[in-house]
Amino acid sequence: MRKTWTDLPAGRGVNTSVEYFGGDLEGVKEHLDHITSLGASGIYFTPFFPASSTHRYDASSFDKVDPLLGGDEALFALSKAASKKGIRIMGDLTTNHCGAGHPWIKKALADSKSKEHGFFYWDKSVKHGYEGWWGLASLPKLNYSSPILRKLMWESRNSVVRKWLRAPYSMAGWRIDVGNMTGRYKDQDLNREVMRGIRSAMDTENSDAWLVAENADQFPGDLDGFGWHGTMNYNGFMRPVWGWLKNNPEVEGGFFGLPTKVPEFSGHEMVSAMRMFNAGIPWRALVASMLLLNSHDTARFRNVVGGDADRHLAGMGLLLTYPGVPSIFAGDEIGLRGAWGEDARRTIDWNDRSDWDFDFLEQVKKLIAIRRSSNAFASGGLRWVQVKDNYVAFLRESKKENALVVVARKKTKIDLDLSKYGYQHQKTLFGVDFEGSVLQYVTAAAEVGIWQLAKTKR
Repeated sequence: MRKTWTDLPAGRGVNTSVEYFGGDLEGVKEHLDHITSLGASGIYFTPFFPASSTHRYDASSFDKVDPLLGGDEALFALSKAASKKGIRIMGDLTTNHCGAGHPWIKKALADSKSKEHGFFYWDKSVKHGYEGWWGLASLPKLNYSSPILRKLMWESRNSVVRKWLRAPYSMAGWRIDVGNMTGRYKDQDLNREVMRGIRSAMDTENSDAWLVAENADQFPGDLDGFGWHGTMNYNGFMRPVWGWLKNNPEVEGGFFGLPTKVPEFSGHEMVSAMRMFNAGIPWRALVASMLLLNSHDTARFRNVVGGDADRHLAGMGLLLTYPGVPSIFAGDEIGLRGAWGEDARRTIDWNDRSDWDFDFLEQVKKLIAIRRSSNAFASGGLRWVQVKDNYVAFLRESKKENALVVVARKKTKIDLDLSKYGYQHQKTLFGVDFEGSVLQYVTAAAEVGIWQLAKTKR
């Protein structure tokens, strides 16, 4: 269903999966300067393979780029242009399933003796005869008992996983859709074999490539560091932050997949949830995970905080100082809104920028610059030093740099003595200035403060 670029997604109804606004990879290339001005160094794309839906999580091929997006040549051109600007590109792969339009399932249905028949799970009690993700005929689930399928997906040199990591596309990694379900079916669990196989293939092709799985946080064992590098950190970051920073949320459809309102957390409850998640996985998996305030599957964070730009900036402060890989859903930097996943997939109006929050954008750029220039945030550990209902404070400490971060969700008094940790103020990076080892002030509203620290002389 063709729509104009500035239309809002209907988001619910028979046309939900086929709304097409006209965006393509050439359009992304035209706006790479926006990415570089923001300070971002990578772009994660949802699937770019041909499919029956414009979401493209139902691939009809893993061998080419959707012509609607410009085809293979457009991805090559974008990759080349992005590389010149120091921007890496990451793709999205559905290893759990393909689409009903894929040649594999078509051949399997046509010939039960074909090699493709072994790529799927068959069930005569199901109307369409095969297992689909969540029972959907449009998403046939892949069966990795088939050694041929494994070769096609990751083992062979020209496999799906490896092909796109090489020139001329030179992608920097894969985000694996529903990584928690890949290779798992009833009492069969091949998940570990699949994820380690994909990791090995990527290491062979490009040892610097990033492998991050959706929903791996539901099974901490999936994040042992030998398969997925990390996950999309919903449980250990996004959900706790939503609960703490929410403010009259304008959110529909429940709390990110749950039929409940966004809960309200105190600072103690948020930090407790973060600590519990972190304790279950290796540090290397935490720092290799995507940090998100929201994504293409959730409401926009600007809606979670009820339009409060100060709270949104406080969330951005957390995002850009916490361990992990800060990931900003396109449009968040200008205050784009959206009440649920589909509604959040709005286009950016490049011609009429009257709705852009330029003040917010400039502050986000400053926070990103701090993140990119700081060894403490790139390599430092995490130590919570003050946890209150309305503000939290933590240290990021590395061999080269030490930093303090304070985030408040409303007007509140900050009172923190750094001398007990052996530190004093060295440089203010963001927020109010102070001297010595005692930080005392009253925030005007929700806000974030970041300071570089020096060790006190003994």
